[in-house]
Amino acid sequence: MPLQALQTIPILRILDLARAKEFYIDFLGFTLDWEHRFDERAPLYMQISLAGLTLHLSEHHGDGCPGATIFVRVSGLIEYHAEITAKGYGYLRPGIEQTFHNSRMMTITDPFGNRIRFDEALTTPVK
Repeated sequence: MPLQALQTIPILRILDLARAKEFYIDFLGFTLDWEHRFDERAPLYMQISLAGLTLHLSEHHGDGCPGATIFVRVSGLIEYHAEITAKGYGYLRPGIEQTFHNSRMMTITDPFGNRIRFDEALTTPVK
């Protein structure tokens, strides 16, 4: 049987659990699916999800490097932008830009320098 990818789950490095939860859960609206520690002093590893997007956030030293970028194709970007903007998050005011490849994109940068590029294809060219 040939290889078939069933799901891709990016792992993003986090450095402060409280700030990560404030950002991803309170601001962006992700749901906390589960958390894992090998013991009470071990770094945290957790899964969060939002509208079909699943991410793993890790405090483990070897799990990625702050400053990663992930690219996510979405629909409903205008509505999602309005939803998060209405929250008045004090550390980020993301905008939406028109791209060269006929889409609109909102880039979100987390407190650790990781970026999520939410990209929505346009059905008609913007004039």
